[in-house]
Amino acid sequence: MAKLYFYYASMNAGKSTNLLQADFNYRERGMSTMLFTAAIDDRFAPGTITSRIGLEASATPFDPGTNLAALVLERHRTEALACVLVDEAQFLTSGQVDSLARLADAHDIPVLAYGLRTDFQGELFPGSARLLALADSLVEIKSVCTCGRKATMNLRVDAAGGAIGEGAQTEIGGNDRYVALCRRHFVEALGSA
Repeated sequence: MAKLYFYYASMNAGKSTNLLQADFNYRERGMSTMLFTAAIDDRFAPGTITSRIGLEASATPFDPGTNLAALVLERHRTEALACVLVDEAQFLTSGQVDSLARLADAHDIPVLAYGLRTDFQGELFPGSARLLALADSLVEIKSVCTCGRKATMNLRVDAAGGAIGEGAQTEIGGNDRYVALCRRHFVEALGSA
């Protein structure tokens, strides 16, 4: 029976790289996959999953109004899908996560979702919260804080590297805007913001 997987981590832990490797593994064995990425993520080419180490693949962009299950089932009718992979899964809505779980349960299509667990204030993203509640398998991808401990938090920083403690939950950025830290250093940095 297919499962819904949630691979989560802090920024810069290699989530997209892991997704692209999983996709490659399926395709190398002659299996078809379908990739999704958040339309809001405009750091690279639209509809592209790009890793920091230079790997990339085309993907279907999604936003809160996208019916992912309908797109998957439409493609699955003409080309048997072995797996669905979702990058930036924190931007999924609760309803989209529910529909991905139904793809695994009712249509026997494994779904691998990759994303952040928490935002720059330590709060869960709605998509991540629902994935944490529903996923059959939760896998933490490890990253490292500057002190060497496991990084679990995402600190938003300004152009000078100073901590930012307030603002909209979603602000797209990479190393220029976010630093992965352990909880202790995250709390210390926010205390100085």
